[in-house]
Amino acid sequence: MHAIAERVRQVLRQVRGPARDDAVLEAAALIVGALFLVIGFLVAFPVFFGHEMAISGTGSIGNFAAYGGAATAALAFALGRLVARPEDADPDAVRDGFSVPGDRLRWYDLLAIAFAHAAIAYLGWLGIAKLLEQSFTDAPVFAFPGAVLIGVAFALTAYVSFLSSVALTPMTLSLVLAVFLVIGAFASMLASSDPHWWRDNLSALGMSSNSASYAFNITLIIAGVMVTTISRYATAGLPATDPVDRRGRTIVRTGLILIGIFLACVGIFPVDEFFAVHNTVATGMAVAFAVIVVGLPWLLRTIPRVFVLLGWAYVLVIVLLAVFFATGYYNLTAVELIAAVLIFSWIIVFLRTAGSIHERSPEPAAAPDAVDTA
Repeated sequence: MHAIAERVRQVLRQVRGPARDDAVLEAAALIVGALFLVIGFLVAFPVFFGHEMAISGTGSIGNFAAYGGAATAALAFALGRLVARPEDADPDAVRDGFSVPGDRLRWYDLLAIAFAHAAIAYLGWLGIAKLLEQSFTDAPVFAFPGAVLIGVAFALTAYVSFLSSVALTPMTLSLVLAVFLVIGAFASMLASSDPHWWRDNLSALGMSSNSASYAFNITLIIAGVMVTTISRYATAGLPATDPVDRRGRTIVRTGLILIGIFLACVGIFPVDEFFAVHNTVATGMAVAFAVIVVGLPWLLRTIPRVFVLLGWAYVLVIVLLAVFFATGYYNLTAVELIAAVLIFSWIIVFLRTAGSIHERSPEPAAAPDAVDTA
């Protein structure tokens, strides 16, 4: 098994060439997609042979595509990371879109990102199958065309996941996070055993009495890990030659990491089993966000004032929503949903803004030993 894996790695290295430019990576992605097209067909056809498959539901082609697509996404992501691995072990190499030499994604970062890709593929193919079932009511799927469709689904999943893994950048990761959160949240809502969960709060989706609790809580935990990764991405290239700037960058990075930790803890501690802890970490996430946004012009002196004003407007909207909830005008679910959208959209925009600051800064990036570890 080790020999096969090493052989695959050698072939991928030969395909990528020394430059690893866009054309070479595109060719490698097409080869990986074609490989999974063949694998999907060869696996599905014997399973489907002699049967008329349903489009969606138990034992359907949709379920087959969802489970197989999740595995395909994870495997293609792993193959992409083999391609992205540099030939030399230079600790000063710039990798994974980081602007600071020597910094890189850790194993737990990659594990969470790979899981997010797999979850997106799984839930995405389930949703597509459900939509097709409603469009082609009671239509059967025969073995040969069904196997072809599975092969195409695997190929498309492998192609997208591979390209995402070899070209991980702050914006790619933020897009994966956004898609993962949206799909995970909607899947939890649709799978909820309580159709009126929204009358309580958003955390009701994570209660142990709810059939969607597992999916909802896992989504929050993985998203929390990804936010901590984004925190390192977003602050790695900020100016840090001055002690004041270094201290401000450390505070902002710590605050963003706290948001990620609190988000993960919201999923780890369901509200029906750990009421006090759950509410504490949920409130802590909002407080950490408000502290970062309000103090941003003093913490990051090079940040554009337009972005500062945007953050302050977000905080004012969240405060206004809290007032509406306190007066009974809004229920808690509406407040939590809007606040979550504002917080995560701010993080994504901050990622772009921080990157633009580094690009126009005339100062060189800090050396690895000068990078804060907070």
